[in-house]
Amino acid sequence: MTDVLKITSNVSLSPYLSYRKEEEVKGQIINIIEEQDVGSISDFETPGKIIRGLKSRHIQLIALGSAIGTGLFIGSGGALSVCGPAPLLISYIIMSFFVWTIMNQLTEMVVLIPLPGEASLYSLTRTYVNRPLSFMSGWNLFYALAMIPPSEITACALLIQYWTDANSAIFISIFIACSVMLTMLPVKFFGESEFWVCMIKILTITGLIIVGIVIFFGGGPSQHHVLGFHYWKTPGAFNHHLTGGNTGKFLAVWTAIIKSGFSFVLVPETVTSCSAESVNPRRNMPRACQRFVYRLALFYVVGVLVVGVVVGYDDSDLMNAVNAGKSNAAASPFVIGIKEAGIKVLPHIINACILTSAYSCGTGELYGCSRTLYSMAMSGDAPKIFAKVNRYGVPYYSTAVASLFTLLAYLNCSKSSSVVFNWLSNIATISGFVSWVFVSLTYLRFRNVIDILDLNDRVPFRRPFQRFFAYLSAGFFSILGLTNGYAVFIEGNWNVSDFFASYVTIGFVLVLFIGSTAYYREFRFRNPKDIEREILPKIDIADEEERNEIVPVPKNWIEKIWYFII
Repeated sequence: MTDVLKITSNVSLSPYLSYRKEEEVKGQIINIIEEQDVGSISDFETPGKIIRGLKSRHIQLIALGSAIGTGLFIGSGGALSVCGPAPLLISYIIMSFFVWTIMNQLTEMVVLIPLPGEASLYSLTRTYVNRPLSFMSGWNLFYALAMIPPSEITACALLIQYWTDANSAIFISIFIACSVMLTMLPVKFFGESEFWVCMIKILTITGLIIVGIVIFFGGGPSQHHVLGFHYWKTPGAFNHHLTGGNTGKFLAVWTAIIKSGFSFVLVPETVTSCSAESVNPRRNMPRACQRFVYRLALFYVVGVLVVGVVVGYDDSDLMNAVNAGKSNAAASPFVIGIKEAGIKVLPHIINACILTSAYSCGTGELYGCSRTLYSMAMSGDAPKIFAKVNRYGVPYYSTAVASLFTLLAYLNCSKSSSVVFNWLSNIATISGFVSWVFVSLTYLRFRNVIDILDLNDRVPFRRPFQRFFAYLSAGFFSILGLTNGYAVFIEGNWNVSDFFASYVTIGFVLVLFIGSTAYYREFRFRNPKDIEREILPKIDIADEEERNEIVPVPKNWIEKIWYFII
């Protein structure tokens, strides 16, 4: 026991302890415990801080697969039926570009100080802007992240109904229990689960793209000629929306952009929030960010191109599924196209894969929601009890509160499933747009502060033109958020429910801003000198961790390929 005390007496209790040093000390303690049989390693865990349990492969797969969910597999069918294949493709190209810029901006800010409690949008706005804006952005982000798990759990229950007519409450209960249990476990279990589920999602979308190419060239059992871009000619590339002519085409594109938002919403925030619980974040986060654009282009842009090729926007099966509010494989344009090509069995396999995707997306956002609340509690903008963690580094009170929102999925039991799913997805999407506006504004302030303090040489990751892209992103998502419910203002389309779902988030954000400004009475940005005194010690700690990092060296060609992938 004295040997253990000698080792631990030199261990800093700082929450920013270098991961490598901590591992070395733990290793020595384990060896002594094994030799002297004095108890369990858990007896010597230091409570009260997040534990870094996510490995490089976890971060890379979460970055790659976290966005692949019901929005792409099913939601793309609704956008196709309303807007047509060309607007669908254009919308995903535009949204992929802007989400890529948001990812770059967040990564640059986070990797400067990739420490526990410093990786969320809330903590970034608090550090570089001021308290009222951080309070507003933090609770908006929490609100947005909290809305996605119930919508994805609702989707899971609907996907199960593809095989059975049993009461959906049964399956909602099962998925809520599984999601909450996983996020309550040490983060390494969450990372491992996401790793394998993301592998399934990637294989699924890759397989669907390959099948789409086969159908394109007429390789389906019931095909007798090359399909090509037949559906882009008949019924056409554009489905004029609300009105005819070029105005109808423009509205189709704009509506497709709004609808595509749910496929991307909060993905950058979820990925960057993992940095505080990952090993070697300054190495892994930039790698994930640099590959993000290629993954967006491959899985999203190519995926929706395949959708527009294999099924027409006026397809009777697609229209019937959308009008009936179905949210299972029957509404997936991939499945409809595959069935029409005469390929059997695949719809059941695809439905199972989409089920894992919906479950994974919900669990990932529940994880991000709990960590956002933890970050706010660490800084005093949420009750301190939510900053408590157990000996495994899990903020269990924060996770418990975030889990309560999953109960909203039970609304599906009493209302039309499509109404509930659309409400939750609309609220989450608009909150995501607002969050991305805050990301760009915070990034602009971050760049100004770094210039004033002359710290550019200490920024470990930066993409060119990001300041210009931040202005562009802030303007784009502001317009998108304000016009997302434009259709209700067109004569004959007024609907109180749609109006409320489209704009309740904006009202919520305004209330947060006005209330927090009145409470904190901060009307200006933080003084750069105050920011300097706060961030310099943290940057030094992050630099020390980076110096202590041991970069894995591949020993053979297999490991070279593996390290390149992850």
